Amino acid sequence: MDGTKATLAVGVGLSATSSFLASCGGSQKTVAGASTLWTPGYDQTPLPYEWGALEPVIDKETMNIHYTKHAATYAKTVKEAMAAEGVDPAKTGIVELLSKISSYTPKMRNNAGGHYNHELFWQLMKPGGSKAPEGKLAEAIVKDFGSVDAFKKQFEDAAKTRFGSGWAWLVWSDGKLKVTSSPNQDNPLMNISDVKGAPLLGLDVWEHAYYLKYQNRRPDYITNWWNVVNWSEVQKRYDSLG
Repeated sequence: MDGTKATLAVGVGLSATSSFLASCGGSQKTVAGASTLWTPGYDQTPLPYEWGALEPVIDKETMNIHYTKHAATYAKTVKEAMAAEGVDPAKTGIVELLSKISSYTPKMRNNAGGHYNHELFWQLMKPGGSKAPEGKLAEAIVKDFGSVDAFKKQFEDAAKTRFGSGWAWLVWSDGKLKVTSSPNQDNPLMNISDVKGAPLLGLDVWEHAYYLKYQNRRPDYITNWWNVVNWSEVQKRYDSLG
């Protein structure tokens, strides 16, 4: 599959998404729009760049294993969990599923979260990265964090201090931007999340995401990761909030 490129699918099930996310949003902007841009289905979408395209930040072997082994297992297992628990994927979108995740088994929680998180993660990176946040996103970051550098430090601290495996997030929640982290494959769309909202940017800090290259140097991985962040995609997600 080396070299595979594809346009990521546009999501469905927006009414269910809106009903959940609207409860997380605040003034002027609505969080429902965050998923009108893109919501994954239950199948893996092809990686939108070649395995080695993010080098030297993320090496080719890590990307290959991450996508074909770890992420592929989440995609396969979430469908098994849905079949076992009587959930019809044609009628229940993944955002709706995540919004009610406390009603399901740990197998569903772990694998639905893992599938969503990884499908989003691939989009949030691109070869060579893109410019720093601009426009209204940059204005919102300065308003809510003081400066872009202050935001990056808070985000890096959330990623560095997440004990064990998990994710760091930039989230639109309660009418403002917030930084948070989640354990394992949890995310802010889940009704069990400490900070609920629309994920705009997420960083995978599971060891399988970086250990072949960085070993125990998670802070180096986090710092280098900014060089491949697709700020254009983050901007689109923010703009879609309405």
